[in-house]
Amino acid sequence: MCRHAAWLGAPRRLGPLLLEPAHGLLRQSYAPRLQRCGRVNADGFGFGWYDPGLEEPVRYRRTVPIWTDANVPALATCARSACLVAAVRSATPGMPVEESATAPFSEGRWLLSHNGRVERKAVRDLADGREPESVCDSAWLAAAVFARLASGGGLADAVADVVTGAAAADPDARLNLLVADGGAVVATAWNETLFTHRGEGLLVASEPLDDRPGWCAVPDRHIVHAGPGGVRVDPL
Repeated sequence: MCRHAAWLGAPRRLGPLLLEPAHGLLRQSYAPRLQRCGRVNADGFGFGWYDPGLEEPVRYRRTVPIWTDANVPALATCARSACLVAAVRSATPGMPVEESATAPFSEGRWLLSHNGRVERKAVRDLADGREPESVCDSAWLAAAVFARLASGGGLADAVADVVTGAAAADPDARLNLLVADGGAVVATAWNETLFTHRGEGLLVASEPLDDRPGWCAVPDRHIVHAGPGGVRVDPL
């Protein structure tokens, strides 16, 4: 159910997330190596990045397979940022295939991607009366996280609260969230795979983008918080 990746560090292009690595998100859209549910992520894709001259992130989302969009190579070369989020989608059965249901979701400075599935009734109450961008399960999760962030909650606390609350109501949920605000990235591992790679910055991905040494599996039911103070991995 989807693959996603993020970068936080010195400004870089989207290419190292999407096209250039041997197992970048382009390859993961049709041949993921570690995906536990589903075999192809062809129900859309999206990416977002932060431009220093803009108050809100820039997004590009489509409902077609990423390999069919002729704009992607140029965008992957031109889009450059210190914080990048990208995803390819395998829609949960019964969920709509539409741009509004495609990650990354956004509000203000925040970008959010969800790798997994959850019963919508398990997250409706967590959204505090907010209407999601789409009726899909991932959009409800985004609404719940954004509600907590808008009320002044910290990034890691907001994500952890929504993930643990949704899991309590739906024990079979897969709740890998990836949330960014331009200066920090938070990611969860909950019934799906998640890896980090630290070098000149931090890569977070559903599965390794290449076969370089240094990729570390995040333990299940843990949260990664990366920001100016460094990188921390804590249990949920």
